[in-house]
Amino acid sequence: METTMKPVHIGKKISRIRELRGIKQESLAHELGVSQQTVSRIEASEAVEEETLAKIAKVLDVNPEAIKNYSDDAVVNFFNTFNDTTISGPSFNNHCSIAFNPIEKLMDVMEENKKLYERLLQSEKEKLQFEREKVELMERLLKKE
Repeated sequence: METTMKPVHIGKKISRIRELRGIKQESLAHELGVSQQTVSRIEASEAVEEETLAKIAKVLDVNPEAIKNYSDDAVVNFFNTFNDTTISGPSFNNHCSIAFNPIEKLMDVMEENKKLYERLLQSEKEKLQFEREKVELMERLLKKE
């Protein structure tokens, strides 16, 4: 009986790693200097050019080989091992730390939201000032007539 291997789908691997890193398609696209639609097409592709893969790997802060060798099963096994409290021998947890802090992520999002609100407020102030100047100019024109 002959077994066939599934073709490696690099695009899906890129997508999964991007999601695990908490990066949106739009952010990845911005960092790569391409459109979100281009990133979507890349993630839908079975094959990706080495140069493109290297650029994506750099933005995702992983090695291109890590993308090629990525496996959902390996990630699940890693986290199952990481969370297994029955491990004996040298302590695995002494050498690892969890990089994701939900409170820190929330604070980052709130800070970004605050900056966006401040930019919006500044834009509205400028718009109001422009309208005032426009009204003032129209009043002067009417007085001259």
